[in-house]
Amino acid sequence: MGGDQAPGAIVAGAVHAVRAGLSVLLVGDEAQLAPLIPRGVSLPIQHAAEVIGMDEPPVAAVRRKKGASISVALQAVAEGRAAGAVSCGSTGAAMASALFRLGRIPGVSRPGVSAVVPRVDGGQLVLLDLGANVDCRPEHLALFALMGHCYAVAGQGLTAPRIGLLSNGHEAGKGNEQVRAAEGLIRALPVNFIGQIEPTEAFRGGCDVLVCDGFVGNVMLKTVESTAEVVSRLLKEEIVRYTAGRLGAWLLQGALRRFRKRTDYAEFGGGLLLGVKGVVVIGHGRSDSGAVFGAIQQASQLASHGIVAQLEQTMAAASAAEG
Repeated sequence: MGGDQAPGAIVAGAVHAVRAGLSVLLVGDEAQLAPLIPRGVSLPIQHAAEVIGMDEPPVAAVRRKKGASISVALQAVAEGRAAGAVSCGSTGAAMASALFRLGRIPGVSRPGVSAVVPRVDGGQLVLLDLGANVDCRPEHLALFALMGHCYAVAGQGLTAPRIGLLSNGHEAGKGNEQVRAAEGLIRALPVNFIGQIEPTEAFRGGCDVLVCDGFVGNVMLKTVESTAEVVSRLLKEEIVRYTAGRLGAWLLQGALRRFRKRTDYAEFGGGLLLGVKGVVVIGHGRSDSGAVFGAIQQASQLASHGIVAQLEQTMAAASAAEG
């Protein structure tokens, strides 16, 4: 029931997933959802009478609305009736519901939101935190490094992902007080830490995981998305300006189509809420059916790869080493 195009885009994305062989349970107002399901598609609905709006205080709303769709969905995960949950609604409500219904993994003081974006070298970059924690202490950044390592191993198939700490330079003494303090903490962790790194180098392929606080990460991700949109729009305007440009576009249509695919946020699913005892993927608020389908695929893949169990093992090992 969450998202700018809900519930139509959500149901359409779920239908696509079912037709691709995935099992999906819709959670929301059955009266609104049922008419949107095409005949012949097996897509069960669990009715949830309440919805948490984007303008509501998340924690208070989750406590007050016991039957909210996000809470009902996460209860299904907690009870093992679902392997994971996808929501395109309020990030704060998803996080609050996850903490109440699923709980934190031992050793995780602050869950974080992580997402994967394309790099210039053709690889993919794991970013976290992307908005769950706008005010972080150095130990939180160290925690994100551990969780990002697990995400890259389970979700990307990397054996020793390179962990970078976002900064305004890699030289000694660069970064603010928070970054400089976090650097020493991350170096003590059992991860492949390469040190401080600038965003340009990270997006060129300098690291596999980029760690930052939620305020910086959220702004950076939105900047990346808006830059891709601006470039696409300017390119289109220039192409149609002259006849020769339109002819060139016809010749390059395959390349242009691949460019749109590589820079489309819908191709990369949503943000994974790391640190809770369950797979929770938070989709973009303006997700269309394609983005919803990608988020469902992502949740299914991460659940099948056992990312929660891997993170639990990693946190347990880190706690034992500290002890």
